[in-house]
Amino acid sequence: MAATNCSPSLDILVRGPEGFSLWNGPPFSNGQPSIKVETVACSNAKFSDDGSRLMVTKSGSVVSIYDCGTTKEIRSFEVPNILAAALSPRGTYLQTFQKALTPQEKNVVLWSIETGDPVYQQFQKNMTKTTWPSIRFSSDESVACRMATNEIQFFNGGDFSKGITNRLRVPGVAAVELSKEPGSHVAVYVPESKGVPASVQIYPCAKDLQSQPLARRSFFRSSSVQMSWNSGSTGLLILVQSDVDKTNQSYYGESKLNYLTADGSHEGLVPLRKEGPVHDVQWSCTGSEFAVVYGVMPAKATVFDKKCNPLLELGTGPYNTIRWNPKGRFLCLAGFGNLPGDMAFWDYTEKKQLATTKAEWSVTSEWSPDGRYFMTATTAPRLQIDNGIKIFLYNGSLYFKKMFEKLYQVEWKPVSPDRFGEIAELIKSVDSLKVIETKPQGQGSKSSQASTKTTSSNPPAQKAAGAYRPPHAKQAALAQAELFGESQAEGLSKNALRNKKEK
Repeated sequence: MAATNCSPSLDILVRGPEGFSLWNGPPFSNGQPSIKVETVACSNAKFSDDGSRLMVTKSGSVVSIYDCGTTKEIRSFEVPNILAAALSPRGTYLQTFQKALTPQEKNVVLWSIETGDPVYQQFQKNMTKTTWPSIRFSSDESVACRMATNEIQFFNGGDFSKGITNRLRVPGVAAVELSKEPGSHVAVYVPESKGVPASVQIYPCAKDLQSQPLARRSFFRSSSVQMSWNSGSTGLLILVQSDVDKTNQSYYGESKLNYLTADGSHEGLVPLRKEGPVHDVQWSCTGSEFAVVYGVMPAKATVFDKKCNPLLELGTGPYNTIRWNPKGRFLCLAGFGNLPGDMAFWDYTEKKQLATTKAEWSVTSEWSPDGRYFMTATTAPRLQIDNGIKIFLYNGSLYFKKMFEKLYQVEWKPVSPDRFGEIAELIKSVDSLKVIETKPQGQGSKSSQASTKTTSSNPPAQKAAGAYRPPHAKQAALAQAELFGESQAEGLSKNALRNKKEK
């Protein structure tokens, strides 16, 4: 318990129709969270990346900034006709986008939260998911850049009064991704045009080194790309998607996963061993390996090293989501969205599966900053019924569940994983807590009983929705349930259920 006592607390933001509130995160006393901040009316809320500040959009075009240490409002901005707002990673700046009435009106404004004054303004005709936020920052805010027509503009993140410090000309650039830790490189995407293939190029952010790209990857048939830097800014994953699958294997088009190193020593396709789309991909916290879920259902999941060599096969199943915990020790493999909510928890260090369970109808999912808890949520407007929150322990057992008539947003307050103790010590603290904490929710004292009873009390997703599960998938679920001691009511026979009750 010593490691836990020295660690910062976990907080959870919960937003419903009345506004947002802030909960004290687990471990919960008496099995229920306490309220840290009572409900505040708002239409949106978002933490800065480091969790130091909270941006809250209120009615009447008002954006308020809260200090997460004191939970007090420290600044309020009135921005007429506001369409979007974003905080910089450390909460130093607020960026807003307004509806412009004339091209002369500078509708993208960067505000200093400390002074409340604008430090940079720019006109931009429209915004998309690809182009917002307009100004991108590295994690320490030392480097900032903005995509303009045929060029990337760079700024001094600590002093915007200097204006544009340098310009990188890239004809036809359509998307950029600035590396975060450190902000040393920028990746740019240029779409296919007039027979010239699309490409992703990597440039250094230092002005005197930008004469040529450090690395380049070209490809045909790309409607869009998603670019993801690793921690350390040495590798870039590029998920290339096209609207049309030339092989006619997928109605949703095709996707390819490319990997490019910042020094240009490696570039090519990630060797996926099953045909079909790439459902999800995520780097580990170390930046040395990444996990991919891919292929036609049942999908396959594999962990690769930074040279694209497979390190660990996570098996196949109805999965489309991968979540690596912030300490790099555990993985959650899940099937959310239009899939029935199966989850498999893995210990990557020990290279073994810990448990399987379910979280039906989940819309969002994320590990806690300390890596001990995994939270899923069913939220509107994606789903209008059965809204609620579930929190699981790292081993897959259900720790907390709460239903809502309507729920819009749930997320952990970001905290640097480095501020928490070693994962082995944190696991010991969880093992000592879970017996106590599951009792107030009407569960048995054993973690397996807590997981079993809570899981079986929820109707299985495929029964309610009529989702099809092929026979081999049912057999696989049954085998996993028997192997890991889980109780999937839909997978166990009557005899197995009766034996489990007798035990």
